[in-house]
Amino acid sequence: RSCNPPVGNLATGRTPVTLTTCGQNSTELYCFYPDQNLLHQVSHGCGQPRCTKCNANQPDNSHLPADMTDDFFANPISWWQSAQGVHREEIRLDFETEFYLTHVIAVFKSPRPAAMVLERSQDYGQTWRPYKYFSVNCTATFGLQDDLIEEGSMCTSRYSDAVPCTRGEVIYRALSPANKIEDPYSPEAQDLLKLTNLRLLLLKRQECPCHGSGLVEKPQRFAHYAIYDLIIRGSCFCNGHAEECEALGFLREPGSCVGVVHGKCVCRHNTAGDHCEKCAPLYNDQPWKPGNGKTGAPNECRKCRCHNHADSCHFDLSVWLASGKSSGGVCDNCKHNTEGHRCQRCKPGYYRDRGKPMSSTEVCKPCACQPMGSANATFSRSWRCHPKTGFCYCKPGVAGPNCDRCLMGYWGFGENGCRPCDCARDCDQHTGNCFNGYDNEPFFNIPIGGRIPDLVQTPTNESEEEWKWNDHEQGFSALRHPEKCVCKEKVLGSVTDFCQMKYAYVIKARILSAHDKGTHAEVVVKVKKVLKSGKVKIARSNRSIYPESWTNRGCTCPILNPGTDYLIAGQEDSRTSKLLVNMNSLVKPWNAYLGKQVSDILQTGC
Repeated sequence: RSCNPPVGNLATGRTPVTLTTCGQNSTELYCFYPDQNLLHQVSHGCGQPRCTKCNANQPDNSHLPADMTDDFFANPISWWQSAQGVHREEIRLDFETEFYLTHVIAVFKSPRPAAMVLERSQDYGQTWRPYKYFSVNCTATFGLQDDLIEEGSMCTSRYSDAVPCTRGEVIYRALSPANKIEDPYSPEAQDLLKLTNLRLLLLKRQECPCHGSGLVEKPQRFAHYAIYDLIIRGSCFCNGHAEECEALGFLREPGSCVGVVHGKCVCRHNTAGDHCEKCAPLYNDQPWKPGNGKTGAPNECRKCRCHNHADSCHFDLSVWLASGKSSGGVCDNCKHNTEGHRCQRCKPGYYRDRGKPMSSTEVCKPCACQPMGSANATFSRSWRCHPKTGFCYCKPGVAGPNCDRCLMGYWGFGENGCRPCDCARDCDQHTGNCFNGYDNEPFFNIPIGGRIPDLVQTPTNESEEEWKWNDHEQGFSALRHPEKCVCKEKVLGSVTDFCQMKYAYVIKARILSAHDKGTHAEVVVKVKKVLKSGKVKIARSNRSIYPESWTNRGCTCPILNPGTDYLIAGQEDSRTSKLLVNMNSLVKPWNAYLGKQVSDILQTGC
């Protein structure tokens, strides 16, 4: 629920500032009519005036501003008094932060002023606005109607009578029947109740009616303002997110005496700040709101989903709107080698360990790429390996998840990758010398565009001329020896031919890497454009395609070279959601004209 801190006396422990104080420069004589309630015997009329001295430097004779805000139960007859003869006096109370006001009570020792204004500032004294005007005659003094006649008027004559001559009260209530507020934390309520400074402008003195013709004392000795108590009721300002407050720690903040209303909220609802005016560092997934004082809704701040990889987040309006106003938090300074709005992916140079939850501090592992065999010019220069699989992007002719060896049919691992063997079959990976037999041949490490060798032993008296191509053919690199492993290219024929193939998908893709899985091959591509898709959903992102001929022990055609953009049209396996490539697939190096041709055929021909 929304919270409300307790109401107390904001003046307790704080000292007002006044323009003058009696006896500042020298001892002053002054006179007053005694408080009838304090006389032992109640006399009729005003009684005899009493005269005494005031000196601000003598504790027993001083009447300082602090005497207005001391404990009125412990010191009922302490008061502040102005210098003699002043007409305009100001009493100002400056707070160290923002507070909420409920009401003000001033108990005068002198007759109440004939004209007075109560004002507040919400910007630490830069600008002031009136709460209430007080006058014997509102229309003559301020040009305003009296609220005794017109309810809700800014002026009242209710507290401006000279009688009683002492202990007359002036009361202001911020929430009156005229100022009805349903939600105390709404902008309208804040405009009315919130303040940083409060001041009383005393504009016109008036004499006590007791001043008669038989007055012995000099009239100027009665010419002063004096106030017993100034009580300012209110609370700390917490936007509905706290029900207690503590000291701010400022030097000018009041001490720890009993009854002090402190200004720093002890925030709840995952909020923060002196007034709970913002969300806590890791709770900015939706916009901050004050508590709702009308419905009681707490309007708590919601935690960002940073998977335990960030200590704070910030609210981003564009992210909020893009999510349909469901989530707007963006994590700050993701740790543990993560990145993203929610620290949900690994940084370049790292890949996700699928065996650990996303919240683990060790979820992102460094890529273990062999520096010499890894390609720098991948589609994202900073990505040393695939962020999901950890497979490295290899240079031409290089193989292995870490790019640490040559493909079959290649040799000479070095800065520029590996060179093709100048052999009918495989060669020594270090020297390039051709193998005469199969004893040392690493069978299952075939490039895309190469051929899987059969395991049947070859006759020892075999010669080049006797080599027969049948169901038990041996394997070669189609890149190096296309005449041995014939890849019959599918050509883009007529519109009818193309349409009759009923391709399930047509894409533009860049070949990133190829991986020998033992039982099948997997080619990682970056889909750049989707011209057609079937039941298998295709997004413009990284995905795998699968050459069918790998498992059929035929040539792994068509040839797909890493680093090259191709137009690929092929079939799909909707059961496993795989995109397939085989000898019936159309695979052509991409160019804009080819792309337009196929696009037009798909739109109009088929």
